[in-house]
Amino acid sequence: MTSIDPLTPAGRLAGDPFTVEGADLLIGGIPVKVLAERFGTPLYVYDAGTMRRSHDRLAAALAGFAAIHYSIKANPNPAVIKVLIGQGAGVEIASLGEYRLARSAGAAPENILFAGPGKRAAELEAVIAEGIGEIHLESLEEIARIERLAAGRSAPVPVAIRFNPVAEVQGGAMRMGGRPAPFGFDEEGLDGVIDRVQSSRTFDLRGVHMFAGTQILDADILAGQWAHGLAVAGRVARRIGRPLKTIDLGGGLGIPYFAGEAALDLARLASHVPALVAAQQADPLTRDARVVVEPGRFLVGPAGLYVARVLAAKTSRGARFLVTDGGMHHHLAASGNLGQIIKRDYPVLAPARMGEAASVTAAIAGPLCTPLDMLARKAALPDLGEGDLIAVLQSGAYGLTASPVGFLGHPAPAEVLVDGGEARLVSR
Repeated sequence: MTSIDPLTPAGRLAGDPFTVEGADLLIGGIPVKVLAERFGTPLYVYDAGTMRRSHDRLAAALAGFAAIHYSIKANPNPAVIKVLIGQGAGVEIASLGEYRLARSAGAAPENILFAGPGKRAAELEAVIAEGIGEIHLESLEEIARIERLAAGRSAPVPVAIRFNPVAEVQGGAMRMGGRPAPFGFDEEGLDGVIDRVQSSRTFDLRGVHMFAGTQILDADILAGQWAHGLAVAGRVARRIGRPLKTIDLGGGLGIPYFAGEAALDLARLASHVPALVAAQQADPLTRDARVVVEPGRFLVGPAGLYVARVLAAKTSRGARFLVTDGGMHHHLAASGNLGQIIKRDYPVLAPARMGEAASVTAAIAGPLCTPLDMLARKAALPDLGEGDLIAVLQSGAYGLTASPVGFLGHPAPAEVLVDGGEARLVSR
């Protein structure tokens, strides 16, 4: 059994989860073609072993500094959530629906953090009644809404204040802070917000929450953001005159999708941990706080494949097209239509013809009646035809959950979890 060829673009971007045996790509030890025959196409395949390794590698890099909460928006399948809870992760949610999924997967209420700029009254009421680790406050209206909902309760509601950091610490492919945004309170206006929360008997103000950017591949940028978060936490603690219990430094840890991108260097990230720990310990008001990071795609992205079958191979005015039974309605991110300004191809392989050299450059089109339905524009592949399979790598995050599944009435793909050499259907 050999690893994927690291000299090919797809091989470089796939990382280490998958192996090749003869002509077959294997996920969790099972040939992709076997899964396609058993469960049909299109389908998503998630490898539990890869998720566990991603979690444990990150936990080792951050040992002694931060705990991990899985941001389940990346992939809210209960089977996926359960794998990461089993590794000791807490969860971060952004809706009551995600709260229900987390609970059904075995998450204890005290291990759930609830963020999001537009929490509805019914959502807040439910989590307050059923239990929550923290609600992250993001507007004055939300503060007043919780006060109304919690009126008459004997126990205060555990909360943290989410702040929108200054521009100097922004970073990542999608910047969440440093500019006008609906997320949290501007850092420069925090004092008034702190005083407002402190003036109310409704709240147990436990900590702060920062999220500066997403899809960050530079360990130095992450460490700089986290150092800033610790400094702001100290400022908040001094304002309230007592130690903080939690400091949520957000997510944003990226994975490589495109040629020229390198994986986040965990060794480099770990090299920053002693300084971060020292900064936290130097302030008596943050020394004992529980520091949290909330990755999503980093934990589950490399563990997933999206597999589709070729329905037709055609040439139009000199251009080669592979028309498949899967497309943007299942994997909007791979199509480049999930907010990307420049559409670039995710890594794509022919999982049942791995022994063949790439001989054709083809566009991979889905079955929808729109030119937007394009999974790849210049994929280097063997000369595939009707019945062959294609597999889109790095598809464990923001795949099905971020896609318009109902568009044009095509059936939803299967979701399959491979764990310990066994595969089972986990579609919701």
